[in-house]
Amino acid sequence: MKRLFFTIILSALCLLHPGIPHASDQEREPQEGDWLIYHLPSEPATLNLITSTDAYASNINNYIYESLLKRDEETLELVPVLAESWEISQDHLTYTFYLKKDIHWQDGTPFTARDVAFSFERINDPAVDAAHLRNYYRDIESLEVIDDHTVRYHYRIPYFRALEFCGGIPILPAHLFEETDNFNQHSVGRSPLGTGPYRMLRWDTGKEIVLVRNEDYWGKRPHLDRILFKIITDTTVAFQVLRKGGLDVMGLRPIQWVRQTQSRRFQENFVKLKYYLPSYSYIGWNSRRPQFSDPRVRKAMTLLLDRESILERILFGLGTVVTGTFYVNSPEYNKNITPHPYDPQRARELLREAGWEDHDGRGILQKDGVPFSFEFLIASGSKFGEQIATILQENLRQAGISMTIRKLEWAVFVQRIQEHNFDACTMGWNLGWVSDPYQLWHSSQAEGGSNFVGFENAEADAIIEKARQEFDEEKRYELYHRFHEILHEEQPYTFLFTTQALVAVSTRFENVSVYPMGLVPREWWVPSEHQRYGERRR
Repeated sequence: MKRLFFTIILSALCLLHPGIPHASDQEREPQEGDWLIYHLPSEPATLNLITSTDAYASNINNYIYESLLKRDEETLELVPVLAESWEISQDHLTYTFYLKKDIHWQDGTPFTARDVAFSFERINDPAVDAAHLRNYYRDIESLEVIDDHTVRYHYRIPYFRALEFCGGIPILPAHLFEETDNFNQHSVGRSPLGTGPYRMLRWDTGKEIVLVRNEDYWGKRPHLDRILFKIITDTTVAFQVLRKGGLDVMGLRPIQWVRQTQSRRFQENFVKLKYYLPSYSYIGWNSRRPQFSDPRVRKAMTLLLDRESILERILFGLGTVVTGTFYVNSPEYNKNITPHPYDPQRARELLREAGWEDHDGRGILQKDGVPFSFEFLIASGSKFGEQIATILQENLRQAGISMTIRKLEWAVFVQRIQEHNFDACTMGWNLGWVSDPYQLWHSSQAEGGSNFVGFENAEADAIIEKARQEFDEEKRYELYHRFHEILHEEQPYTFLFTTQALVAVSTRFENVSVYPMGLVPREWWVPSEHQRYGERRR
């Protein structure tokens, strides 16, 4: 199978900054100590590795938990972590993993195949809130525990991402759950316990989540003593904290990147990194609602939003308008599809075709005597979400549609989306390096999975199912290109942008590299003369 390469556009404004490696830095010996203070824009609802669904929880858990294998940050190849090696049968139906020995959970309990089997059982337990994971393991007939350090997966049909998901299965310590019946509410959600390089120290609700280095870590220990996630929901406030030195790493808004980080002092204290990662933002239209059940209406909503103008005015051109669910710089993305234009006149025609008209001349569209009105949910603290909502609200008002905006705290926002208790919302997806759209778009995922908008299309389902068993990349790309066309026609989302990650990092950190998968802070270190925190500074 051919290796899959992605175009990674990287523009790092970092020439000879002390926090970015260059020739002289490579000769320096890494030093131990100091903390890294991250900005966390929203507080995760849970850190339960199996039930958590948001990127904030994932970022934290990546320091605590490990799996059998992972993607190498630089090469993107699958490499062993808790597994020593693995074997794959020629028919792609059997996957055997040989686990490393003498690895322990952070409380000293040995890690064994029992933990893998327990986690697999919980993912497949209908009572566990893990529908977002369950679809990736749905075609596994059984997981066989051969011995304490060998597990074997048996598939009923081939799946092209089987190795990645068998080996990347989220693993929890089985012994912690021996005396509990409520997995979803287990204390591990607040007090995670892994095998990784950092362990939980404390979680101060609404303030910070603090990890400390696992001194008994089985692998190469990181250099930094602590990773502290400071919860600040207002990005303007967070930026002020960053400038005063209270944060070391923060994602910047485009206006901050372009207009608020040009001072000499800022550039002395921080390095700015700009790069693409596989992700996109979108507006989701809940097709269960009568307003959005008709694809003509959903397309009209897209035509009423001037995405190119928003990209230039609000995002300062730091991104790309996208038309589908695949990463725009991957071969899975159908580049022959052009974005729907900003076209209010055509939008009004489509709305009339769908039965929405101004019958009484008052400027409000109605259908069957019901005015066209709906509620638009955004997460509080999302400046971009607020800007998009405000622009859309005015555009829709001019077209005779009433839209109200409601801001919700992140945990409440996510709960509303998962319960399908919304009309429309704006969010984003972080994508994998190899795509399987089943979780987001298959009709079976409309109830408990991530198909929150309730998209259903028989041809799309058939394509998704066929692609899962297609190991020839070029044939799979053809299938995905047709699926992309269906999404473009149906508009279950108004696809917005793939934007560049805009990150500020304190210049006191050494060995800061940008990989295809982003930043890897566990590699960073701070020279003793620049260290600020911890016992070594007393």
